[in-house]
Amino acid sequence: MNKNNLELNKHVEQDAAVLLYGNAISGILITLLTSSFLVFAFDNPQTADFKTVWWPIMAAVLSLRFIDAMWWNFKEKNTDFDGKKAITRFIIGVNSTAIVWTTYLVYATTHSSGIELTTTVITVASMAGGAATILAAHKYTSMFYPVILLVPGAIGLLFSDIEALQLLGVLGLAFGFVMLATSKKSADFTRNALFLKNENAVLVHRMEEKVKQRTQKIYELSNLDPLTGLYNRTAFLDALKMMVSKPIEPFSLLFIDLDGFKKINDSIGHKAGDQILKKTANRLKAYTLESQLLCRWGGDEFIIVFTNTRQSSAIEKSKQLIEKLSEHHKIENSVLSVGATIGIALYPEHATTEDRLIQLADMAMYFQKKQMRSTVAVFSEQMEKLYSKELRLKNGLTKAIEQHQLRIVYQPIIRSEDNTIAAFEALLRWRNEDENIPPDEFIPIAEQYGLIHEIGAWVLNHACQQASQWGLGRNVAVCVNVSVIQFQNENFINVVENALLNSGLPAELLHLEITESVFAADFDSTSNLIKQLQRMGIKVSIDDFGTGYSSLSVLQDLAVNMVKIDRSFVAKMDSNGAAIVTAVINIADSFNFLVIAEGVETEKQTNALKKLGVQYLQGYFHSRPLEVENIPSYLQSGVSPSTTNLSHQVDQRGESIEIN
Repeated sequence: MNKNNLELNKHVEQDAAVLLYGNAISGILITLLTSSFLVFAFDNPQTADFKTVWWPIMAAVLSLRFIDAMWWNFKEKNTDFDGKKAITRFIIGVNSTAIVWTTYLVYATTHSSGIELTTTVITVASMAGGAATILAAHKYTSMFYPVILLVPGAIGLLFSDIEALQLLGVLGLAFGFVMLATSKKSADFTRNALFLKNENAVLVHRMEEKVKQRTQKIYELSNLDPLTGLYNRTAFLDALKMMVSKPIEPFSLLFIDLDGFKKINDSIGHKAGDQILKKTANRLKAYTLESQLLCRWGGDEFIIVFTNTRQSSAIEKSKQLIEKLSEHHKIENSVLSVGATIGIALYPEHATTEDRLIQLADMAMYFQKKQMRSTVAVFSEQMEKLYSKELRLKNGLTKAIEQHQLRIVYQPIIRSEDNTIAAFEALLRWRNEDENIPPDEFIPIAEQYGLIHEIGAWVLNHACQQASQWGLGRNVAVCVNVSVIQFQNENFINVVENALLNSGLPAELLHLEITESVFAADFDSTSNLIKQLQRMGIKVSIDDFGTGYSSLSVLQDLAVNMVKIDRSFVAKMDSNGAAIVTAVINIADSFNFLVIAEGVETEKQTNALKKLGVQYLQGYFHSRPLEVENIPSYLQSGVSPSTTNLSHQVDQRGESIEIN
């Protein structure tokens, strides 16, 4: 028998074993229940002693078969097991069960009568009938099982003095021979199906082998990234895996991500982006002549392995690489530049597998990119803890709305001229697993993972709904912060319109606050969107004014309604903060903007801001954020809580506090 036939027979036997053992446990349990029923359901003194011996034997045989079935399921099933041995064990157990059954039936035909004998014959006949299908994967067992169950008992009935039992014996013999023929036919069909299935698999395998041999050279060429000529991801992983599979000297893995590449790719075009990648690859090759492991990981990410390099030298090489990669690129008539942020993982100090090393270096790069771009960082356990926390918060945020973990609190905005309430700023709070997560922690995560749209829509809808119920005949507005990512979404106007429509809140009582970073986006789109909102009656303000991208020309063209002075300037009113606040007020006056000062915490700051002409004040001096249920009583007071007794306010982190 040649190699292919041996392989074919091996797979056929394995498949046959899978079919047989697939029904083994259920068959054993059914046999145990059936035998127990026959033994204990009938009180026959003539068979009591026999049953006392017979049932433990059956239980022992079934127990051994159960152990064998569990062994196969947990130790052999998903391995390249010996199918022939597995089948041999199985049929020994099944045939032993059949022999035990036939002794019961033979004994029952001579010592039982009436309902007990009838039940026994029907039960055994039913089990014989099921064998044609369940045992079809082994021809001789599927034929032997029904015959050994039925024929001896049927012969015993033929010797009975009762004509009805003799007739039952004849029927039993006939049924036994019918089952013999049926079992043979079913077994032949199953065996042919298994052979056909595996014969096709062997044929496919042969073809795959030939294709693999013929395409070996093509496969080798496919190891290179077509754009840069560096190793691609697959080839690099194979080489790195081989590298870590044997004891070698320590090495460092550098994960490089280009800074500013996406902006060039999006604004100038993919052609320029491709040129940047090619030139970057050439610089990496020129710098890393001694390193054979250099690849383009994907997009604008590259990985380098420096052998026999420890942390200090890896950091030094990374700094040199950043300097080299940050040099200008001359592409056509443009001079372009990108930076590079690098994360480092060390072998074997940080990890000993290729996937883990790449993951840790990527993690180090990711965190360093958030801290300070175009610098280098070495992986640390603290990074992993922060990363794990970020993932935990991200996973929690995906269910925060569904699990009712989000709520909105409201901080009053006070008119400086008379201390009356002009508006409330809606502030989002999240309580996750009995922990209050600050917004400055979870909002960036929501933005990064694309969750901000759903959360932002939830805040806008709930703020409008709640604000529509606290008016009490007053024109008290609600201010809602809008993420830049939300603001740039093409469906943002629809989200705002739905919030107003569903709540019934007048558009003029909705103020939207956007940060200055929106100015870095497409100016025309931003300007058109602001004007569209204003035509609806909604007021738009610039939050954290003076800390970002704003310029006089941009402010003039955008024509927003209000600017909010950042709390950092208010906190420094005693030093240079006053000059900046004065400048902001003068700019706002020239453009007819209203001015809100946030972070007002002392009476001295309040008086100074009023004197400078700030129209609206917001901060702890006037009120901490309020729970929504306290808004009506606060509105009825009509003045700042600095002059009233009001309880159940919340601090910045969302904790309830008492105000006396």
